[in-house]
Amino acid sequence: MEDELEDRVLHQTYLSFIKILSRFTSSVPFDTPVSYLWKMVRLYILRSEVVIFSLAIIIVFMYLQTIESWSRTMLSRLSQAMNPISAVQRMKLMEGSDADKQSWELKGTLSAAYAIKGRRMHMEDRFIINENINNTGISLFAIFDGHGGEFAANYAKDHLIQNLHNKIVELSAFKEGKLITTPHKESVEENKPKEDSNTIVERKTSFKKSVSTADDTSKKEITDPELLAQLNKARPITREVRPSPKPVRSVTVPLSNYMDKGKINYGKLLTDEVLAADRLLVEAAKRSMNVAGTTALIAVMEDNHLIVANVGDSRGVMCDSRGNAIPVSFDHKPQQVREQKRIEAAGGYIAFNGVWRVAGILATSRAMGDYPLKDKKFVIADPDILTFNLVDHKPMFLILASDGLWDTFTNEEAIKFIKERLDEPDYGAKSLTLQAYYRGSVDNITVLIINFFNSKIVSAGGVQ
Repeated sequence: MEDELEDRVLHQTYLSFIKILSRFTSSVPFDTPVSYLWKMVRLYILRSEVVIFSLAIIIVFMYLQTIESWSRTMLSRLSQAMNPISAVQRMKLMEGSDADKQSWELKGTLSAAYAIKGRRMHMEDRFIINENINNTGISLFAIFDGHGGEFAANYAKDHLIQNLHNKIVELSAFKEGKLITTPHKESVEENKPKEDSNTIVERKTSFKKSVSTADDTSKKEITDPELLAQLNKARPITREVRPSPKPVRSVTVPLSNYMDKGKINYGKLLTDEVLAADRLLVEAAKRSMNVAGTTALIAVMEDNHLIVANVGDSRGVMCDSRGNAIPVSFDHKPQQVREQKRIEAAGGYIAFNGVWRVAGILATSRAMGDYPLKDKKFVIADPDILTFNLVDHKPMFLILASDGLWDTFTNEEAIKFIKERLDEPDYGAKSLTLQAYYRGSVDNITVLIINFFNSKIVSAGGVQ
């Protein structure tokens, strides 16, 4: 009896629970937005005929896309077969114009460079490889990182480097006692570029050569609108900037002034040429109202000597025989105590705008060009000169690069990276450049590698 009573109690309890649950569910309105939407989906979209029809449309669309792609490929092949152009011409057409290019490379005997536009709209980096100038045994390398446009970087590449090339050839002959006649030069701009037939350089693709940008006042360079807007706000900087009534002329310096105990004084030569080129660049920029500027990192090698001139924040790092990273230049940043004092002494200031900037505008405290800041002497072009005896360091290689690399790599990281890739055809220049891009560099990136493994470093005691 007790068991039957318990069963009845449990049964009644269950029935009561079901009744309560049914009353609760029935009190909830069925036609809520979600339930209504689901009802419409089941009634109209998930019907078998609708699903089959949708799949059929997708298949037809994919088929048409495949046919279109195939037909384009076939037409391209047919046109190539019918059009008798050479493989070289076809390659040039595929490469597109210089403005559309994404990368540049240059290979020398013991050096190589690779550059990419990266995430920037325009390529403003320029580089130079000039090995064994006129069989003098002197090599010249340079990197220019432009900002605010290409004008200043192009000017430095075309004019400063050509003047240095000419002076090195003249001084080399002067040092050997050869009688040379040097025509009077009114201006550095009057030196006409000459092709160096003895320079052993295999050029794969290179930067475009600009037409006499210094003398062409009818064409206005397109500059960075953001930079121009900031310059307009900085009235104390720009209000007194006016084109000079008279063009700046360079002073002809006797060759003997650059000789020191029978050797070329490269420190004085590089300093004079950079400052002379900067004066002419500023004058040309004023005529075309162009506010562009550029850094300058120049390396000269003769026998066992390396001389590096630096203006700005491009950087050179050498790997010695022990694998240590030896800086061969130091960045010019506004927040450095020396630079900040100089800027403030000239009446300027530095402000933080993403990074520390001169007058809140320029992220480097030294540069060529930048005439609105140059006129107030907030920015100068005086290079730092460092000289190295390669016999002391017995270097493996040297890296010269724009700050697009150094934004993502430390000196030690870059040295370690290249050390493992020196056996590549370009000594790892391309790999390092692309790795900086993959790490998130948002700037133009240029890397130039000089490989010392196969070169002869001469000392007084013989060949090392």
